Amino acid sequence: MQTTIQLDDVLLAQATELAREQGYDLSHLIEETLRAKIAPKSAAIPEPFLRLTTVGGEGVHPGVDLNNSAALLNLMEKAA
Repeated sequence: MQTTIQLDDVLLAQATELAREQGYDLSHLIEETLRAKIAPKSAAIPEPFLRLTTVGGEGVHPGVDLNNSAALLNLMEKAA
C-alpha cells in the first residue's frame, strides 16, 4: 500500500542514512520501526532471587538497622 507522509528534512536524511547502513530501503526501515513501536511490550522476565550467604558470622549485631545508611556509617566509623 502506498501512502504519503511528511517528514522533517533532517529526519528524512537521518532515516535514509540509517536504512542504507543497515542494508534496507527506507520503506522497510519505517515498517520495522513502526512495528517495534506498536507491538505490545512483553512482560519483563523477573530476575532470579539472589540469596546472600554470610560466612562465619552470627548475623547482624543487635541495634544495627541495615536500612539506615547514616546510622550504619556512624557505627562503622566508631568501630574503626
